[in-house]
This record gives sequence, C-alpha cells and structure tokens, in this order.
Amino acid sequence: MKIFNLSNKVIEYSFYLLFLLVPLVFSSKTSELFEFNKMWLTFGLTILVASAWIIKMVVLKKFWIQKTPLDIPIVIFLASQIISTIFSWDLHTSIWGYYSRFNGGLLSIFSYLLLYYAFVSNFSVSDKPENFRSPLSALTMVKRILGISLVSAAIVALWGLPSHFGYDPTCYIFRRTLDVSCWTADFQPKLRIFSTLGQPAWLGAYLAILTPLVLALFLNSKRKLYAICYLLFAVLFYVDILFTKSRAALIGVWISLGFFVFTYFWLEIKKKVKKLSFKKTTAYTKPLLIILILFLIITTAVMSPLEIKLNNGKIQLQNQSPAKQLQTDSGSFTNGGGGTESGKIRLLVWSGALNAWTHYPIFGTGVETFAYSYYKYKPVAHNLTSEWNYLYNKAHNEYLNYLATTGIVGLGSYLAIIGLFLYKMFYFLKKRKFDPVISALIAGYLSILITNFFGFSVVIINLYFFLIPVFVFCLAGMIKSKNVFTFNFDKSEKNTALSFLQKLDIFVILIITVYLFIGLINFWLADQAFALGSNLSHSGAYEQAYLNLRESVQRVGFEPTYKDELASNDSILAISLLSSLPQDEKQASSTATLAQNLAREAIISTTQTTTEHPNNVVFLKTKVRVFYTLSQVDPKYLSFALDAIKKAQQLAPTDANISYNLGLLYGQSGDTKSAIEALQNTIKLKPNYANAYFALGLFYRQLATNDKGTIVNSDYEQKAIAQMEYILKNLDPNNQDAKAALNQWSGRTQ
Repeated sequence: MKIFNLSNKVIEYSFYLLFLLVPLVFSSKTSELFEFNKMWLTFGLTILVASAWIIKMVVLKKFWIQKTPLDIPIVIFLASQIISTIFSWDLHTSIWGYYSRFNGGLLSIFSYLLLYYAFVSNFSVSDKPENFRSPLSALTMVKRILGISLVSAAIVALWGLPSHFGYDPTCYIFRRTLDVSCWTADFQPKLRIFSTLGQPAWLGAYLAILTPLVLALFLNSKRKLYAICYLLFAVLFYVDILFTKSRAALIGVWISLGFFVFTYFWLEIKKKVKKLSFKKTTAYTKPLLIILILFLIITTAVMSPLEIKLNNGKIQLQNQSPAKQLQTDSGSFTNGGGGTESGKIRLLVWSGALNAWTHYPIFGTGVETFAYSYYKYKPVAHNLTSEWNYLYNKAHNEYLNYLATTGIVGLGSYLAIIGLFLYKMFYFLKKRKFDPVISALIAGYLSILITNFFGFSVVIINLYFFLIPVFVFCLAGMIKSKNVFTFNFDKSEKNTALSFLQKLDIFVILIITVYLFIGLINFWLADQAFALGSNLSHSGAYEQAYLNLRESVQRVGFEPTYKDELASNDSILAISLLSSLPQDEKQASSTATLAQNLAREAIISTTQTTTEHPNNVVFLKTKVRVFYTLSQVDPKYLSFALDAIKKAQQLAPTDANISYNLGLLYGQSGDTKSAIEALQNTIKLKPNYANAYFALGLFYRQLATNDKGTIVNSDYEQKAIAQMEYILKNLDPNNQDAKAALNQWSGRTQ
C-alpha cells in the first residue's frame, strides 16, 4: 500500500534528518540559541516517527514492538521518571524540562525511548523481513546513519575551527561580520571553541563520541582516498577537541581511543594466535597504547594547554537586590586566575546533590528540578567561590543529577541500562571476532559515560546515549526478529483495501500530528517573542518589551517563565508611567489608569506563578522585585515583598544574596533589629560579602543616633565603625563608600 510505504519513508528519513540536523541547528531569535532549537527539532521528528509508526499499525491492524536486551531496565527507568514527575517539586518543570534547554524533562526522555523502539521495530533485523517492517534492513540504516553522523560532525568541526583564530561563521550569519564580535564576554571562541553546539564541553563530548568511529572506517576503507579522508577527519575532530579545552572531552576521547586500540589488537592477535591469554595480549598492546597516550599528551600540551577555569553550561544569576543604593559585589576568594578552580566548585555542587538525595532518597525531588533543590541544600562553602551567585540547573554530573532529582530508583535503573549494555558487549567482544565499527561505537559510548561524569548530557549526547546500544545490537545480530510483542486488532482474513474505520483512524492521527506540530511552532514563536521582550526589558525599553512579552503569554499561557518576566516588566513600566504623568489632566488620568492596570496584571501574574510553583526560588525573587518596585508609589506593597523574600529564604537557607536582601527589606520596613540579625546571618554565610558589612554598618549607625543625628548609643556606634574598618582592612582597601561613611561619622562626633 502507498500509505504503508510512505510511512516507512517518513520514519527512515526522519532518522536521517535527526542525526544530520540536530548538531547543526541553532537560531539567534530564540531565548537559548542552541539547545532549545535542537530539542524542538527532536520533538518534531519524533512526532513524525511516532505518527508514521501508528499509521502502519492501523493499516495492518496490528500493534507491535520489538523486544531488546535492555527492555527491563528501560521499563524501570521510564517508570521511575514518571513516578518522580508525579511527586515532583515542580510538575511543569519535570514534564517539560528546565526552561530553554528542556533536555532531560519527561517529554524528552519519552522521545529518546520512543526513537529507540521505533528504530528497532520498523527496520528488518533478519534476512526474511516481516510484513510489518520496512524492507530496508536495520544494518543498512545503521551504516547510513553513521555516515550521515560523520558528515554532520565534519560540518560542525569545520564550522567551529576558524573561530579559534577569530573568524566565526556564526557571527557572519548573525551580523555579516566574519569575526567573534557577536559573542559576549561569557562566550569567547578564540579561547574555547563551541561551534554549533553552544558550549565547549558539549562540542568536545560530541566529537569524542565519533572520533573512534572515524578510525574504524579508516581501518575498513579499501580505497586510499577514503582512508586519507577518514584520517583527516580524525585529526580535525581531535584538534577541535583540543581547542574546546574541555578536560572531560579529552579524558573521554583518550579512554575511548585506548579502548578501541586495545580491542583491535587484542581480537586481531587472538584471531591469529589461538588460546592467547589476556596477559600476553596486554603485553602486545601495552607499547601501542603507550605510544598513543604519549602522542595525545604531547599534541595536547603543544596545541592547546588547558585553562584553569571552566564555564560549562552555567547561567549567571543577575543581581536581584531590591535596594538601589546597595549593589551585590562578586566578593569571592579566587585562585588569582579570575575565578575559583572549577574542580572545587564541582565538588561543592556534587555535595549539594548528595544532600538533596539524602532528603529524598527514593524518587528524588522530581525530574529536572535540580535548580530548586540545590538552592535548598547548597553548601555554605559555595558562597566563598567566584560563582556564589550563579544559578545551577544541573549537578554537573549526570549521575548525581539523576540521583538528586529521581532518587536511587532513577539512578539505579539508569546505571542498569549502562551496566547491562556494557556487560553484553564485553561477552560479545570476548567471543566474536573484531568488528571495527562495533568496537568504535562501544568506545564512543564509553566517552559519553566519562563526559557525563564531569558534566551533563545535551540533546545530541542523549540521542547517541539511547541509540548507540540499539545500533550495536543490530550490527552484532543480537536482536531476534521473532522476539516481538504483537497484538492483532483484527484476526480475520487480510484485506488490502482500507476500511472506513481505518481511514477515519488515519485521518484522526494526521489531525493530531498537525495539532502537535502547530503547538511546537507556536511555542517556538512564543519563545522568540519572549526572548526579544526579555532583551528589551533588560535594556530599559519597557514599553516595547511589553508587547512581545504579552504575545508570548498569549501564545503559550501555561508557560510560567513568560508570566514571570511579564510581571517584572509590568511593575517597572507601571512605576515609570506614574513617575512621569503628563500635565494634561485627561492624559494624566488615562496614564494613571494604565499604570494601575499594569500593576494589577503584575500582581496577578507573579501571584499565580508563585502559587502554582511554590518551590521555584527564581519566581519568588521576581515577586520580591515586583512588590518592592510597586512599593515606591504605595508603601503597603513593601510588606508583600518582605513576605515573599522570607519564603525564598526558607527555600534557599544558605543563599547569601537572599539573606542580604532580607536584611535590606527589614530595614526599609523600619525593623532595624531584624535587619541586623539578617545581615549578621549573611556574614556567617559569606564572610567576605563587603556589601553586607556596609549595610550592617549603616543599620548599626541608625540605632546609634537619634533623629537629629546625635549619638545616643556608643556601643552601636563602635559596631558601625568596626564594619567599615573591616571592609577597608580585609575586603576592599579602596572602598569609597566605607571611607566616606567613616569620614562623615568622624566629622559629626568631633
């Protein structure tokens, strides 16, 4: 049937597009240039694959799904993710994933697993294909996908390479300038390239997967031209990895290449020399491994010395202090190289992940809720790092991330998938002859395990993580075509003509598919409006920002991030309008009404987001800003801001910035003693927080004097002076505010 054959083609080419386009796609118009677009493309292609598969089932009146060696741990893993989502701290985040990345949410996990089973269930795994599979064999599909993967990787590698020398093709697309001027200080491709992947570590992890595969094809190539091309690709990939300066990627590629070389010589020699022991095999391969390791170390040392500081996948949390006169400082102990050493920071984040797990050991705090749980269980020592005020939405260790967010059941089933796959591969390699491609895929899989240990997976990494096992099973002949779970909807004699009910079912499936695609496109457009509105708001163009932020909320009303940003913009815009009322009475009345409506909308939006997402500290911080901003014209809102920040402190008890802002709000509410207690707590949390000492000194001074400025309490006066002197002696000798305060106070007391 034509519709059956068309469905097969849709599934086939969707897989081709998946591995060709996901590494390449990005957009300057979305809130997150890279991962958001890659995830949305994956969602779209997954919908196509699923729809085509279901249509095939309708045509054949038969449900089927191929059994694989990993079925049991996969089922347990998926169940753990669903249960963790049901009991999550934030249901929306667990379903969709943390906003802008989305990878790791329940929908993304479901997509990867659906692709896993769709591949193995729809392509022939035997010489006699069943009538419900595509006539195209799984072996052919795997070889084509691997070829497409290398083409895509070559484009990615070539795209990123010139940026190391100051010529980034991405900037040419964005600004028509072939340089690196389109990137902010947080993105410096001349120091660490990232190409179309978005972060150096992600690019390194991606190329580390495919480098052994290039060498495998080099060994298999029978033409010199092909061999030279594959060798050049291997060099290109490795040079790019060096230029990412990602230690995790380098370790990953070293170990994966070492594994590949070892298995090659072990199995090749074993084939020629019968009953060769493991000890003798090691003796043969040791010199080759030593030569390989020395080559990698020397080239790494010469071409790309590692930097001390890594910035993989961090999102800097902007200062959110409600006090205009007191701004947050960086105040951190550094290693002299511009920031705390990344290894120290990772250990602290890992410690926080373990703390979260001990409180929620079975199913964790919920899929992808690490951004919230880390606030709750962040070690106090993190306040003494250069990244003390950053938001961490990942544990920077995939395994600890699963442990903290999905508990021991989630991590255990995840490790069971890995362990069972490696176990079966070990025995396969032990009993079979050497196959370069299979060994290369296993080596690439090992590199994922290593890079995920020092970081976290992204869309393309997860695609390979879930699909490499099924590729290997197909190549190794470990999928048995008879082991298929099937259910016939109609056991009567087959009829090639579609019935009315079948046509109706197919029509409904197509309608649902179109609906889902429209939803994806609408969400993507909403994100573009949100990105533009957010940028305009942060640059002070609040009126222009309102239109775009309002559009994003209208398009996707269930996304709280849009409402949160709109609330913040509304409050500032309302105050801006009220502070510059026109002289004309009618215009002034109209403007005041508009400002009141904006203030009302801001209150409704921020109240709704914090009520529906009570564990989201970021939304509570926005609520504090909204009510503090509105309190500039109506002091009654200051108490609402104070209530919000108290709740935020309960969710983030070790966050020095929240404690600091709590002290400021207490002070502005007239409760000076509570302000002092909050600031004393802030200093305990972060002993090098200069602004906290300065604010504490001001409040001590306030208690020391009466309304006329006369000293009435010398103890508080001495404490006030001590805070300023501490800043100048221990934190910032050139702090002009502290100097001015001391000069002013000494002048009054003389």
